[in-house]
Amino acid sequence: MRVKLEDRQTLSVQEIAESSERVMQNVEKVIVGKHDAVRLTLIAVLCSGHVLIEDVPGVVLADEINRATPKTQSALLEAMEENQVTVDGVTHFLPRPFLVMATQNPIEYEGTFPLPEAQLDRFMLNISMGYPSPADEVIILDRQQISHPFDSLEQILSDEDLQAMQARVREVRVEHEMREYIVAIVAATRQHQHVYLGASPRGSLALFHAAQAMAAVRGRDFVTPDDVKGLAKPVLSHRLIIAPAARVRGTTPAAVLDEVLTLVPVPGGAGSYNGRR
Repeated sequence: MRVKLEDRQTLSVQEIAESSERVMQNVEKVIVGKHDAVRLTLIAVLCSGHVLIEDVPGVVLADEINRATPKTQSALLEAMEENQVTVDGVTHFLPRPFLVMATQNPIEYEGTFPLPEAQLDRFMLNISMGYPSPADEVIILDRQQISHPFDSLEQILSDEDLQAMQARVREVRVEHEMREYIVAIVAATRQHQHVYLGASPRGSLALFHAAQAMAAVRGRDFVTPDDVKGLAKPVLSHRLIIAPAARVRGTTPAAVLDEVLTLVPVPGGAGSYNGRR
């Protein structure tokens, strides 16, 4: 008889790591060859964060959010920020767990309404899927010859299991110097010569909580610099507005973050952080 995660008196990060691995293996029966994207999405789920998948048509499973009108996009802000929707003056609370997973096509802009910065800032992570490799694309063909892999998927976690994991993730330790490291990275985006508008405090919080989830998925009860560095781009890139002159020269948010991560000192030195310094 399986003991539900929410019935455990103390849920360990190792149990979170094991459950996360089972979830990712299940998802990868359908999403082939995109382990990093699957893991990032799971991290957002563990943080109750929203996910923006930005990529070319044909590699995501839903229509693009930037094809919705501005009025519809603005209505999403209430759901994303307050976990509620208001219809005809009546407020309806959304069930938990809840998150928004939206897609956006960065190539074809005709007939679209680009998301404003305030809306982009509500997304915890920005993920790019990319085309599958030829070998992975062959696997996709093989798996869908007779039926779709969706038909064979099994439930791995209950809602209660997931909520127990979400609560435990918030308890992962983030030492003071790690908090300073997160803030230093975000502050550096605001001071960068090629950035017109840097990441907001919401970006700091998103990086903080995402790093907690990454540590737990990796089976650790404390955050390391590697957790933070590995999440800086998906958490912060969509929050940066590159100055027009720099954008013309081809400067991208990813390039800015690469430079920032090189310049901001790493707590404890590379490879030596153990969470108790």
